[in-house]
Amino acid sequence: MERWPALAWFLFFTHVADWLSTVQSREFTVQDIIYLYPSTTPYPGGFKCFTCEKAKDNYDCNRWAPDVYCPRDTRYCHSHHIMNALGESLSVTKRCASLEHCLNTGCRDSGKHGHKACTSCCEGNICNIALPRNETDAIFSTTSPLNGSQRHFTQGLGLLLCLLYCSWLFLT
Repeated sequence: MERWPALAWFLFFTHVADWLSTVQSREFTVQDIIYLYPSTTPYPGGFKCFTCEKAKDNYDCNRWAPDVYCPRDTRYCHSHHIMNALGESLSVTKRCASLEHCLNTGCRDSGKHGHKACTSCCEGNICNIALPRNETDAIFSTTSPLNGSQRHFTQGLGLLLCLLYCSWLFLT
């Protein structure tokens, strides 16, 4: 009878020893990051756009768009929509785009059978869910100023002038 408690204690201590050996610290690896943070972006400010090439309509484009991040050299989501004279979709193309590709937004008559092409760009994660159909929504919408460096310069200049003025008041 006395053997069982001794065996139970032995098994308990071996279990605790095994547990303690797994608690040892180790280096944090790339696999740990992927396992613990699967939704992290591949780079700071990373974003996604709906992407498709000549889909028949917006539903098909958005439904089958691959779930991938845009390349680093892009900042906007671009949509190009071709419609017939009745406003029905003929072709939808969506992609990630740089500033140069977003400067010509709006709607134009394509000349073929009364078809119309509308282009829009937007800034933000999957912001190109809707299609441009007319001049009202065929626009270039951004969430930040296009020329951020000028804004920082003028803010810094204003702060400098304020400090100079305050010090002048204090000295006089």
